[in-house]
Amino acid sequence: MDAFAPGGAIGDGQLRERLAEGLEALSVRGERVLVIIPDDTRTLPMPALFQTMSEVLGSKARDLKFLVALGTHPPLSDQRLIGHLGPDWWKSGAHVMQHEWRDPGTLVQVGEIGSEEMADLSGGLLSEKVSIQLNQAVLSCDLALLVGPVFPHEVVGFSGGHKYLFPGVSGPDMVHCSHWLGALITNPKVNGQYDTPVRRLIERAAGLVRTPRLGLSLVMRGHELRGTFLADVNEAWRAAAELSAQVNVTWVDRSYSEILSMAPEMYRDLWTAGKCMYKLEPVLDDGGRLIIYAPHIREISSTHGDWLQKVGYHVRDYFVSQWERFKEVPWAVLAHSTHVKGIGTYQEGIERPRVEVALATGIPEQLCHKVNLGYVSLESVRPEEYQGREGEGVLAVPNAGETLWRRADGVVPDVDLL
Repeated sequence: MDAFAPGGAIGDGQLRERLAEGLEALSVRGERVLVIIPDDTRTLPMPALFQTMSEVLGSKARDLKFLVALGTHPPLSDQRLIGHLGPDWWKSGAHVMQHEWRDPGTLVQVGEIGSEEMADLSGGLLSEKVSIQLNQAVLSCDLALLVGPVFPHEVVGFSGGHKYLFPGVSGPDMVHCSHWLGALITNPKVNGQYDTPVRRLIERAAGLVRTPRLGLSLVMRGHELRGTFLADVNEAWRAAAELSAQVNVTWVDRSYSEILSMAPEMYRDLWTAGKCMYKLEPVLDDGGRLIIYAPHIREISSTHGDWLQKVGYHVRDYFVSQWERFKEVPWAVLAHSTHVKGIGTYQEGIERPRVEVALATGIPEQLCHKVNLGYVSLESVRPEEYQGREGEGVLAVPNAGETLWRRADGVVPDVDLL
């Protein structure tokens, strides 16, 4: 396993040199290699990675392809591919594909997880059987290299590793099942945990895939690369997750009554900018308010927006208590809904969210209210007025979404205690 010490930032030159050494040592000459990479909603030095992998693996492999693990995200436009992979990426001659999760013609079933096993994996929270479908490109290569950063994550605990297969390049069943399972457990209990029911579900599905695999897991702090690990997928992921827990978790001594969570430009809709809530929910006071500040965002979701306008944003128990009404809604939609709304209760027909989530975005006020979220006009928000007020219980977080905030005393919001 190749790694960098976490003492400081790693520049592109050092990354290229060390990565080239690691890739040169791989026995892939004459083989078909598939590199699975994230889209541009994750922070990592993708141009340097892409160029190095294209040059080294392209000179050794019989065939080299890249597959963008979109999950349910929309495909990247030509312009966004340039921004993601580098302005001259096409000169590499590499074949770049993008995952199409709703196209059955691109998927192959590799197995099934039965209802009894699902109940065991989920701790009794789910008992539906799950069809395990995967992009056929993974089965048509001799080696799959899973590349991506590892951050605290609301559904699986820490992102990366085999998550780039499931749900990164999987069929709909694993997308919906994994996300809803995470939502049932709740974000405060899952985020930043190594061993979770969702991770166990993903690993069980990955065990059905016979294609040999390696992992290149990276650790970022902001835009600085702090570590790389090239090894067996799980070995690389675990090492990266342990380093990420050191550099991507901020520990504080208190909770806050108001948080201004500022979304970076890479989140283009609320579907992705919801991470600005997920990472800060653990340090938001009961009855507090979190504002997702994103002047550039103008839509809820380019993929799931119609469903979310029908369903709205609600706490978990709102859906669970009315399951016959909502069970046919795509479960990933329900998961996103309750993750953004946060934990809360639904008793005797009354919904009581623990906190208020409001949007200061380009999404119209009428639509915010329609989907059961608060609204704050962009003109009324001056980010500088939130700075330096932690002692008053007010917190401003620039570039939110990848760093998890937690209380040093270990207190975690728990729906069962509300």
